This record gives sequence, C-alpha cells and structure tokens, in this order.
Amino acid sequence: MANSLWHWLKTGGRTQASRVSRWQAMAQVVLHRTHQLRDRSDEEISGQALDLTWKIRTGFPLLNAMTDVFALVCESARRTVDMTPYPVQVMGGIALAERWIAEMQTGEGKTLTATLPTTLYAMVGRGCHVITVNDYLARRDASAMRPIYEMMGLSVECVTSESEDDERREAYNCDITYGTATEIGFDFLRDRLKSDTVGTQHNLPRYATLSSGSASGKVQRGQYFALIDEADSVLIDEAVTPLIIGLPEPNSISDVSLPHWAHARVADLEEREDFICEPDRRLVTLTEQGSLRVLMSDRPHWLGSFSNEKLLSQVETALAANLFYKLDREYVVNEGDVTIVDESTGRMMEGRKWQRGLHQAIEVKEGTGVTELTQHAAQITIQSLFRHYRYLAGMTGTAMLAKKELWTGYRVGVAEIPTNRPCLRQEVPTRIYATHSQRNQVLTDSVVELVRQKRAVLIGTPSVSESEALGQMLNAAGTRYVILNARHEAEEAEIVELAGQPGRVTIATNMAGRGTDIIPHPEVIQHGGVHVIATSVHSSARIDRQLVGRTARQGDPGTFQFLLSLEDPFLNVLSPKVQRQLRSLIDRQQEGEITSLSIRNYFRKAQNQLEKNHARQRKQLLKGERRQSETFRRIGLDPYLECAAD
Repeated sequence: MANSLWHWLKTGGRTQASRVSRWQAMAQVVLHRTHQLRDRSDEEISGQALDLTWKIRTGFPLLNAMTDVFALVCESARRTVDMTPYPVQVMGGIALAERWIAEMQTGEGKTLTATLPTTLYAMVGRGCHVITVNDYLARRDASAMRPIYEMMGLSVECVTSESEDDERREAYNCDITYGTATEIGFDFLRDRLKSDTVGTQHNLPRYATLSSGSASGKVQRGQYFALIDEADSVLIDEAVTPLIIGLPEPNSISDVSLPHWAHARVADLEEREDFICEPDRRLVTLTEQGSLRVLMSDRPHWLGSFSNEKLLSQVETALAANLFYKLDREYVVNEGDVTIVDESTGRMMEGRKWQRGLHQAIEVKEGTGVTELTQHAAQITIQSLFRHYRYLAGMTGTAMLAKKELWTGYRVGVAEIPTNRPCLRQEVPTRIYATHSQRNQVLTDSVVELVRQKRAVLIGTPSVSESEALGQMLNAAGTRYVILNARHEAEEAEIVELAGQPGRVTIATNMAGRGTDIIPHPEVIQHGGVHVIATSVHSSARIDRQLVGRTARQGDPGTFQFLLSLEDPFLNVLSPKVQRQLRSLIDRQQEGEITSLSIRNYFRKAQNQLEKNHARQRKQLLKGERRQSETFRRIGLDPYLECAAD
C-alpha cells in the first residue's frame, strides 16, 4: 500500500501513470533478480521453481511470489528459447498477473509475455487456460513456449478441433492448456451433458467444481484462470456468439419447402410499401400491406401445417437473407455448403449456423441443399463462458477503446503498456472517391509506384469478393499479388511470413495475419517500411486499428492510408436522407477526389452508430442471460441445458 501511494504521489495523483510507474519499478526488480540467477545451474533453477510451487500450494499469497516466479521464468526463457523479456514485457506480465487487460501494441511480444502470469497461476495446480484466436496459434504457442514451462516443472498441451476425448482430458489435466474459446466452450457444454448431477451441480458455489475431470467422462476440471490473447476480439466481437451443441432433426418435406416458398415471395414485395428495413440491425419487418400480400399469395396445401405468424416470420427472414447477407462477404459457399465468415477476423466459422431459419434461407438463396434444422441440446455464449472463470486477464493491441464495456461485462480493467521502442508509424491523409472503380484505379496506381520503390504493401478489404476484385485489377496492371482471405486460411502462416518482402503485395480481409508478425525485410525498412492501405472503414474503430497495426512494429518505420468510396455498403446504416444525398453526389462526381470534410464525417458517423448498436445488443443480451440464468437456478434447472430448449 505504501509503495502504491509513493508512486501515486510521484506521478501527481494520476492513476494510470502511477500504476505504470509501479509496474516499471517492479519490472526492474524482476530483471535484477533474473541477472542474479545467471550463475545457477538448470537443476537449481528447476529446484527453486518447485520450491515456489509447493509454497504457493500451501497457501502463500500468489502475488507475493510474483517477482520471484517472474525472475525464474525470464531466466528460463533466456536458456531454453533464447528470448530475454524486455522491461515492458515484464510490465505486461505484471498487469496480467494482477488481472488486467493489457493493451500492448502489435509486435511487442505478447506470446512471451503470457508465459509470466500463466506460470504463476499454473503453480496453484488448478489448471490455466490460454485462449488464442485459432488452432494454428494454439499449437504454435504451446509448442514454442513448452521448454520454458517444462524447466519450471509445469506440463502444457493444446486442445484443437481434431482432438479426441482422451486427448482433451489429458490436455486439461496439464497445468497449462492452450486452445480457442470455441473448443473450450464446447468442452464446457459437453461436460455438462455428460454430468450425472445435472440439475444440482449448478447450485454448488460458483467455483466449487475444480477436481479432475476424469469422473463420469468429463474432460475439464473447472474454470480457474483464463488468459485471453486478442482479448477484445474474443470478449467483445465474439461476445454474443452462441456456442450450440445441436441435435439434428430430420427435415420433413414441408420443412424443406417452406424456405423455398418464402424465397419466392421476396420478388413480389416492395421496400417501404411492403416491408421496412433496419440495416444497422439487419432486421426486416413486414408492413400491414406486406403481410396481407404474403398471406393472400398462392399457398400450397402443405402450408396449412404452419401458422400465419410462422409464414410471415419466414418471409421476413428470407428478405433479410437477400438484403443483408452477401456471398463472399458474410459467408462463402465452400464445397457446396454455406459457411459463415467471421466479420471481425475474416475467417471461416466451420460448423456454425445462423439460427431461426436464417441459414436455411441463405442456402435456398444460393441454391445449395437445405440442411437440417437443429434442436439445441446445450448452449452458452462466449461472454457467459468467461464469466465462469474465477480469474480473467487478457492481452490485445486495441483494448482502450472498449475499456468501459470490458469493465461492465467482465469486471476487468484495461491498462496501457508502453512500447519497447517509440512508434514510427505515419498516417497518409485519407482520400475519398465517389465510386469503387475510381477508388480502385487510384489504389492500383499507388501500389504500382510502391512496388517500384521496393516497399511491401498490405491491402485490407472488408470481404472476400472485394479482395478478389482488387486482385483482378492489379493483375491487369501487371502487378503480382497474394490473396489472404477465408478461401486461403491453410496458407495463412506462409503468406504472412513473406508479406514483408520487397515489392510484395498482399490483399487481405480482416484476417491480415492477426496473431502473427509481418517481418519487414531490411531493404523494405530502408525504403520506408510496410505500407498498409485500408479500402473501407470497419464496424469498429478497433478493427481499423488492428489492420493499421500490421505496420511499424518495434520501432520500424511504416505508413498507412485509408482509400474510401461512397459506394461502400458500410454507409447503408445512415439515414435514408443522407443516403439519397450520397447517391446524388455519386451521380454528379464523374472523376476526381472528394475533399469535403462533411463527407468524411459520414464514415465516422456510420462507424459510431454501428459501435453503439452492437454495444447495446451485447448489453441487452447480457442482462437477459443474467435474468434467465438466475430464474433457472432458483427452480433447480441447469441454465445451459434447459435454456437450449427455448
């Protein structure tokens, strides 16, 4: 307490500054102790780690052991993987150990930073879950950091989509388990389905079930500590994503025919007269006139098994599928199946389906087979899953913009960690054009010049279709390029590894190699570094920052620029009046750049509106989940199994 007060006074009472000052001082202590360990043998290092483990397990306060544990981890990293943490990485580790979301800029070495708090909490013996954004990163990080953990006497494994039950059980029984939120969430649900005490287990204290998961076929042993990489993506962007274990229901003839019938009605309906659109919510509502038109249309005899309410709801779903869900943007058709593309990451969400008939409506629209509806056996959202953990921490490069929501939803604060070297990233002024074709021509000319200068170029696009259209234009200009989107996930690591080479042009959706570094070639650094071009403003300023953060890491030079078009579907969330003004401007503006500041503000307004809408939806869902869970608990039912029947 006295130490914290000293740093608070030292920084003039500024809370964030005093916290950083305290962490800087603690990091220096850790690094000093690390230096004192240089003359110790490997056996002595492992022995000290074992002594600390038993000390912690017999009740010694965890945070009081932090500096000693961190010093051992730093020395272990130097000896086993030839990596010595920088002071700012140790500061990040302290923030995580104190259960903050640490905002560390891209390229600052978050993978190594994670080993510090993970080792500390793993010494308790209750298991630590390190959450990554995909299976590749889970395997990579677990393998790369394994030597550090093993010198500290800890076991580590990863869970992926290919893991069998026995492999999962073995992984969760390790001290440290790497995996994605999806895999860990589904294992949580499967364990509840396997439990012999469903209906009573949830009445136990929140963190009571921490024993080995081998009994009754369960694989997990509880939710103790979770460290989340790319925390804003997982805790905010995927917060309302439902993880559902479904039981397929065989489709009847009428179940298959209903979405086909509804799709046929779409062509007969007129916007504003028959239905009203809310693009920001992707919602369509039939008017009274539209409802009458639907109910008075040709109705085969088999429709008699459906209520009028069901028929109208299905037509509204078909309208939404046609108006708001576009091929190669929100989804792709992969080997004859409709596969969802995650909006925030650009990755395919294998095995996921939209609910309430939307997925089937899109399948009819694309002419693929209509898949079976599912009866939910168990369900939980990402935000509910992580509220089960006793301790929660995370790392990301873009958390400060979401700090209020992270505190409201998870009761975790956000702390900004300084960079190891000053950031040299420079912004090139934004340019706006009336049409995509005008924008793309300017972009192509710019890329040709950058390639001539031996720069590396990363072009960010909002959809698969746009990335491929840009590729065709660059091809016509004689410029070689590589595309990274949902169709090329398997080559992601290889594409990102080469993205920093001289004259290399990479066109990417929001994936953009998040979680991996674009290492610029020395010749690229000499000529100004990697240049990032964003072709759209995204639904969140955090996603824009993620793309921009691909350049100018660890003190390297780099530049970025937004090249925008008024034809961007992103602007459809604006009012009809504003959209009419924009369409009029597009018709008048035949060529040249649009320099009006008011037009630039429209992009910011659209982004702010989407951010507010999404935050409101997440807040409402969280409130609803809390009320529903409490109701089910009071009456003695498991909220994650019984709610699934709704």
